[in-house]
Amino acid sequence: MNTSNRADGRTRPHVVVVGSSNTDMTARVARLPGPGETVLSERFEMVAGGKGANQAVAAARLGAQVTFVARVGADALGAQAIAGFQAAGIDTAYVVQDSGAPTGIALIGVDAARGENSIIVAPGANAHLSPSDVEAASEVIRNADIVVCQLETPLETVKTALRIAWEAGVLTVLNPAPAQPLPADLLALVDILTPNETEAVLLVGDTDASPEAAAQQLHALGVSSVVVTLGAAGALVSNADGVVVVAGRRAPTVVDTTGAGDCFTGALSVALAEGKDLRRAAEFAGAAASLSVAKAGAQPSMPTRADVDAILKN
Repeated sequence: MNTSNRADGRTRPHVVVVGSSNTDMTARVARLPGPGETVLSERFEMVAGGKGANQAVAAARLGAQVTFVARVGADALGAQAIAGFQAAGIDTAYVVQDSGAPTGIALIGVDAARGENSIIVAPGANAHLSPSDVEAASEVIRNADIVVCQLETPLETVKTALRIAWEAGVLTVLNPAPAQPLPADLLALVDILTPNETEAVLLVGDTDASPEAAAQQLHALGVSSVVVTLGAAGALVSNADGVVVVAGRRAPTVVDTTGAGDCFTGALSVALAEGKDLRRAAEFAGAAASLSVAKAGAQPSMPTRADVDAILKN
C-alpha cells in the first residue's frame, strides 16, 4: 500500500475518489409533499454535498490521504466547494473549474419528524467530468490504495477510472447510486459494490429479490464482493467467504439521513485500505454512518476518526 506516516504512528491510506460535487439546498418540512402538493419549509440550509464529495470528506475526516477528481462550476459555489475540500485536507489538484457549466445542485426535502429525505439533482458541471479528466489523474490513481466511484457522473468516466485502477491492481469500490443498469464490462472492474437495498434490486432487475438474492445475482454478473446497506439494520456482506449480516448501530436521534450512505462507503474504503477484512470494514462503516444521521447536512455530518473509534470502543 502507498501510505504516509501520521504523527500518531498510524499509516494514512491513500484514497482516490472520482465523482460528483454538489451544493445541497435543503428544506426541512413537517412532511414530504405528495405529487402536486406544496408544503411550507420550517428551515432552509445550503451546504456542501454531492456523493463523490461526501465520500471524499468522509474518508479525509476518518484519517485517509484523499485525492478528489471532479468538476465544479467556475462560479461562487464552485470556489466555495474547493475551499471546503482544502479545509478538510483533500488534494484538489484534479478538481476542474468548468467555465461551461454551473456547479451541481441538489434540492433536498427532509421530513423533520422522521429524518427521511427526497432529493432532486441538477448535475451541472458533474455531467462534464470526462474520461480525459480521469486520464489526467491516472498516475495518482495507479498509486492509490483504493479508488472509489459513484454514478452521478458519466458512465464512461466511471468506467475509465475503474479500468485504470483495475489494471494497476488497485482495489476498486463502486457505490451504484443513483441506480441504473450497468454493463457487464463495467461490473467486471468492480472489486466491491455498495448498493442500498433499493439499488441492489434495481441493478439486477428483480424487485422481488431479497438483499441476499440480489447479492448472489451481482456475483454472477462478475462482482466479487457486495455490501448491501440496510439502514439501521446494518449491512449484508457477501463475498467468497460467505454471507453475513453485520448488525447496525442505531443512532439515539435521527436528524437527517442525507449522506449516510456516502459516509458508509467512504468509511468502508478507509477501513479496507487500512487492511481490515470486509466484515470488520463494514462494522467500522456502520458505526460512522450511525453518527452521521445524528447531524443535519451531508458533509457537515461526517464524523471524525476519534468519534468512530470512541463508539466502537464503547
